[in-house]
Amino acid sequence: MSEQNIPWLISSSNPPDWFVQAVQGYAPNLPKVDRAAQLLWSRGIQDTEKLAGFLDPNLYQPGSPWEFGAEMDWAVKRLQQARVAGEMATIWGDFDADGVTSTAVLWDGLGQFFPRDRLSYYIPDRLTESHGLNCQGIDAIAQEGTKLIVTCDTGSTNLAEIEYTRQMGIDLIITDHHVLLAERPPVTAIINPRYLPAEHPLFHFSGVAVAYKLIEALYQAMPDVPQQPLEDLLDLVAIGLISDLVQLSGDCRYLAQVGIKQLQADFQKAPQSRRRPGVGRMLELCQRNGDRPTDISFGLGPRINAVSRIHGDASFCVELLTSRDLNRCLELAEAAELANTRRKALQKDVAADVAEKLSQLDLSTTEIIVLDDPQWHVGVLGLVAAEVAQTCDRPTILLSTEVNENQSLARGSARSVAEIDLYQLVKSQAQLLDRFGGHPFAAGLSLPVENIPLFTEAINQQLRSTDSAVKATPALQADLVVAVAELGKDLFRQLKLLEPCGISNRVPKLLIENCWFANAWNKNIKDFQGKKVRYIKTEVIIGDDSTDRGFNGVWWGHYKEEIPPGRCDAIVELDYNPYHKRYEVRLMAVRPSTESEMKIPQMSILDWRGKHNISQENQSLIILTECPASWDDLQQSWRQARGGGQERQQPVAIAYPEPQAIAPQEVWQKLLGIAKYLSRTGKTANRKQLQTKLGLGSAAVNLGLEALKDLGFTIITHDAASLQITWHPVPEAIESSVAINQFFAAVQEEQFRRQYFCKVSISTIQAQLVNSEW
Repeated sequence: MSEQNIPWLISSSNPPDWFVQAVQGYAPNLPKVDRAAQLLWSRGIQDTEKLAGFLDPNLYQPGSPWEFGAEMDWAVKRLQQARVAGEMATIWGDFDADGVTSTAVLWDGLGQFFPRDRLSYYIPDRLTESHGLNCQGIDAIAQEGTKLIVTCDTGSTNLAEIEYTRQMGIDLIITDHHVLLAERPPVTAIINPRYLPAEHPLFHFSGVAVAYKLIEALYQAMPDVPQQPLEDLLDLVAIGLISDLVQLSGDCRYLAQVGIKQLQADFQKAPQSRRRPGVGRMLELCQRNGDRPTDISFGLGPRINAVSRIHGDASFCVELLTSRDLNRCLELAEAAELANTRRKALQKDVAADVAEKLSQLDLSTTEIIVLDDPQWHVGVLGLVAAEVAQTCDRPTILLSTEVNENQSLARGSARSVAEIDLYQLVKSQAQLLDRFGGHPFAAGLSLPVENIPLFTEAINQQLRSTDSAVKATPALQADLVVAVAELGKDLFRQLKLLEPCGISNRVPKLLIENCWFANAWNKNIKDFQGKKVRYIKTEVIIGDDSTDRGFNGVWWGHYKEEIPPGRCDAIVELDYNPYHKRYEVRLMAVRPSTESEMKIPQMSILDWRGKHNISQENQSLIILTECPASWDDLQQSWRQARGGGQERQQPVAIAYPEPQAIAPQEVWQKLLGIAKYLSRTGKTANRKQLQTKLGLGSAAVNLGLEALKDLGFTIITHDAASLQITWHPVPEAIESSVAINQFFAAVQEEQFRRQYFCKVSISTIQAQLVNSEW
């Protein structure tokens, strides 16, 4: 089902005045907090106690590591024993962002208690080993003398490998957050929040938060040993939590809040003074500041994940996150950046293939989407599966079926939607699988290629037989209805009160109704080396009847041709772009407007915009044919057309054509050509002629003439209107001066304003013309 056919729902409600005032108390510097209060109330934050802990982490009481009970006590005692005995301990991590940050937390944290020659880490290769413990890796670390393995973000269900470690004489402490088996595995300790009640504030921990709690317990058990403060680990915890898309409530939200503050504080230091120079360099490469959760979810997280997606081995990411060697960190950060560039290109290719296969699938009879292809890169399947699941509102499993002499297994990723427990669905077909693991929203799996048809049929039948089956029409949800005039700094600061956002506290979705788009422009993404990436985005200016100024927007992964013609409804997210230093929206969905066609108002103003062959000889009408760039222009045209003796009641036809959106660079080249021609021929021109030739108003033309001076042009005014232009080229001049950029901005702004007056409703025009005094 396409986004244009999916119903859109509004999920907000209005809070009482006392609640708005309570929210205002936590944001005294904001002029108003009505929108933030509306969102908080709608999301169940409806009393002062909850509100305090939600908005101010200093007022939240985090849980104790000892709430994990005897398992934490056993884990701490075994680590103390290993430390005293000088045993070799190995951290067994995972290759995604949560697993890598978990490994880094244990590497830094346990490093306060173990000498470096008694501590190591092992991260499986994503492309050859997959998630979890494996006997090959256990053999490798056993040969290095390991007597104790501490897992992070993995291990809860690896019964065969757990038994193998026991046979090898290696003790095992599991820290994990994935789904548990019915019986406790035979390990020294297993610290997993899924043993806690579902309402417990630690229940939604990701792997990195569990690892952090183990280190916190060690700090409390041996307070005189560590040389570095425990809080130094919080930035890593925030990166892992937000990257893993866990429910950011309770202690998860608290740890993310304090971790982001630490991340920002470290980034603000000079590179050589940063505690984590690798993290700082990654933020620089993705042009972010470290003060927003989106700096992690769209910046750091994808880059950490990209390393294993492209190379398989993510081991160097731990060094990237923990090393203090500035030059080494710069090298590793750039390697991660290039991996992310490659990931984007692969993701785009796989997404195109998946879209083609989806077009041949009958979604009306499909409960869970299962697709496979031998050419798909297994490292990006989870990302594309998440996109498909969101678009089609169905759980999605994508499999790579590449067969070689070593294996005939399909490997892939699964992503869920709504309340459908994907892990249990996959588990129900365990007899058809080779391996699987994960949690209710995401899973990884492998199975014999020949089992795919039976697996597809069986898992669809299983979902049909449950109460959670996808039978209702999918819907897109928006949180607030806003106008373009509301977008900007004040609204952004209100919405920022809800950060960090995630599952159960999602990024606010804003619905803008009856809007339009101007200056749509496709751009290929470039990497930090300036090379184009096969990944597209569309930049737009969005407008509506609430203001005559447009607002910048970007639609990732879409072409401008996908924007419906005419009036639209759009669901967007409001963001701040630190690179361009501006507020902008990210388009999430666009559809043709559901509002009725423009109505002819009671006042006789006719909407003839876009019509052809309009006769100028109809004396009973005032016909306006020149598209204005401001309300003053429109009113001036109206006054001139009416003349001194015509009645205001005489009908008016707004009949100007839709203006062409020409790239500012093209307009500049046209102006440059005119200037060179006038200089070469000695002819003159007046400003009105330049305005007509360029399709611009006087202000933009004046800026263009000023910009010409930077290239060696001289403009001489002979009388009130006539201009003579001469040129003496400046050898070192470049066409990127401040004046030229100001001209580009003026052209873009004027083009938007003309688009605005081409699309603004007749009722708005009527109000302006009737109520204006002239």
